[in-house]
Amino acid sequence: MENLKQKAIEAHRAWHGKIEVISRAAITNNDELSIAYTPGVAQPCLAIQKDPRLSFELTRRWNTVAVITDGTAILGLGDIGPEAGMPVMEGKAALFKCFADIDAIPLCVRSKNVDEIVKAISLFAGSFGGINLEDISAPRCFEIEKKLKEVTDIPIFHDDQHGTAVVVLAGLKNALRLVGKKEEEIAVVISGAGSAGTAIAKLLLQAGIQDIILCDKNGAITSEETYQNAAFTELSYITNPKRKKGTLKEVIVGADVFIGVSAPKILTPEMIQTMTKDPIIFAMANPVPEILPDEAKKAGAKVACSGRSDYANQINNVLAFPGIFRGALDVQATDINEEMKLAAAYAIADLISEEELTEDYVIPSPFDKRVAPAIAKAVAEAAIRTGSIRK
Repeated sequence: MENLKQKAIEAHRAWHGKIEVISRAAITNNDELSIAYTPGVAQPCLAIQKDPRLSFELTRRWNTVAVITDGTAILGLGDIGPEAGMPVMEGKAALFKCFADIDAIPLCVRSKNVDEIVKAISLFAGSFGGINLEDISAPRCFEIEKKLKEVTDIPIFHDDQHGTAVVVLAGLKNALRLVGKKEEEIAVVISGAGSAGTAIAKLLLQAGIQDIILCDKNGAITSEETYQNAAFTELSYITNPKRKKGTLKEVIVGADVFIGVSAPKILTPEMIQTMTKDPIIFAMANPVPEILPDEAKKAGAKVACSGRSDYANQINNVLAFPGIFRGALDVQATDINEEMKLAAAYAIADLISEEELTEDYVIPSPFDKRVAPAIAKAVAEAAIRTGSIRK
């Protein structure tokens, strides 16, 4: 690990930034200059003035996404500030380019005020085809996303929430195929009721999984309790249909699936042994998961997934967001709705055939070149089908 840390510092110093801007227009003589810039550039300006939709045809807006953070939830490092979050935002921009040929601009905002952030993004939204929110702490991330959706006409996507949820659903769909269980018949326990846990629960509900319990550090969230957190109150009414109370250890008894987006080493082998036959474990706390995959398998888990690249079945957001944005941008989507997220998850899952499906292969590799195009196609079709495209 120390060697990796040193290599990362040395690489970032050598790169001097992971992304750069290059010109698509040749400017080598007066004629080229007069077309790309003054006086010729006035003509596309006047055309866009008459019809702002032409900004998607006459500029690079159609293929450009803003990657935005306030620095409050950077990786597992917490609130380290916007400037300290820039290496992650640059990395995200590089992933957009490498996996989906999307131009992404990292923007780090010096504010923790919801309305200030929303105002700032709404004012420059006309320069972009979509907005990817990144590493913003809960519950502010929910408010920012909701308010931006109300005041902008381009896709707003908080990857920590929805990207995670899409990849989890894809992996879970295949894991259930492997163990022969149906979505409507299983019981799921989610440890972690922050942005990722909330989005996972909501997408699983959309996919037909009804018996879901979310746990925070105090135990199960239930409608029989009162919460000051508005997000918890909402969750309490749409999850935990049997109104179970108790700690994670208590409510996991008899569950089919554990999904962890919480803290290291909080799931024990003994807890797994109280679950149903062939339990499925998604332990995604990083860098140390709720339980290591090999320990989970030893305790009886049929399928074990984590967020780590040194184990099989890595749940990695890079599987989802490049293809999702590629599909949305290709059809000038105005939103990324639930149907588009479901389409993305099913497209990922369907890449693994029945013959290929194994305990150690329920989710494709991020480097599988089929992934982004398959997602883009499914997302674009869902956007058209649901009418979430620019008229």
